[in-house]
Amino acid sequence: MWFKDFTTDDLNNRPKNHIGGLLDIKFTEIGEDFITGTMPVDERTHQPAGILHGGASVVLAETLGSIASYMCIDPEKYVAVGLEVNANHLRPVKSGLVKGICTPIHIGAKTHIWDIKIYNDRGKMSCISRLTVAVINKPQ
Repeated sequence: MWFKDFTTDDLNNRPKNHIGGLLDIKFTEIGEDFITGTMPVDERTHQPAGILHGGASVVLAETLGSIASYMCIDPEKYVAVGLEVNANHLRPVKSGLVKGICTPIHIGAKTHIWDIKIYNDRGKMSCISRLTVAVINKPQ
């Protein structure tokens, strides 16, 4: 499924001057048809009530799905950009790490659709998200 072999080090050693770097999102596993990553739940990702901000969950979901799409395309010819994201927040998370698991729903020539499930430290789902990614020609 992946365009080439990737390691978690490849993904984690990308430049850090982006939102995923600011929120300390780490890629933890690459399978044949999935990737996983974690994000800390702390003052960077809290809402004022002291629980995980829904927007931070969406950032984790979109980061995982966008990188998964990148891993499916020839980066010399194409770029993958988010087209639509939705999320249902199922339970609050106060601290620890959340883990996202990203799997494909559809991998087409021009669009990819990803299912991202986010779990708390106890393995309970806290968010489910779907991301649609557009695959476009790389700007010259």
